[in-house]
Amino acid sequence: MRKLIESTFVTLNGSIDNPQHWSPPYWDDDHSGYSLKLMENTEALLLGRATYESFAEAWSQRSGDPYTDKFNAMPKYVASRTLTETKWNAKLLEGDAAEAVRKLKEEDGGDLLKFGTGSFSQTLLEHKLVDEYHFWIFPVLADGEQLFAESKLGINHLELLGTTTFKSGIVVHKLAPKA
Repeated sequence: MRKLIESTFVTLNGSIDNPQHWSPPYWDDDHSGYSLKLMENTEALLLGRATYESFAEAWSQRSGDPYTDKFNAMPKYVASRTLTETKWNAKLLEGDAAEAVRKLKEEDGGDLLKFGTGSFSQTLLEHKLVDEYHFWIFPVLADGEQLFAESKLGINHLELLGTTTFKSGIVVHKLAPKA
């Protein structure tokens, strides 16, 4: 059974909006090393529509390093109620998104890695489909949508699996849902 890992950039005040504007000053060798390690067992990406659209535009124009080349080559599964076609080696999840993800997880193969946090993340949390969360907490404050701000799921306890601190000030908390 495959593992679903969600990797999310978040500010100290909980903002997840537009990380491309506030996270780049902190990208360094630690950041790159952790990202590469996270990709080691990853076989496919799982993305919501908004993340897919922004990633497809930005990443498909890049190449020439092991991370980017693997990122662009691997299959992508996209949850969307509005898209009718995809590019960038992507396929739309058919039918109910939670059930489609459950079926993907039951397949043989490497991990599924999900970037971005929005309504699709709420669905995955509600259906207890995420096996690990990697919350990258950046030492910055920013306006915008808050992490799980719209959650109506009550209390969800997470178990700390590990913490990684970078020289830049980023702290990654690796967590798993408690049984």
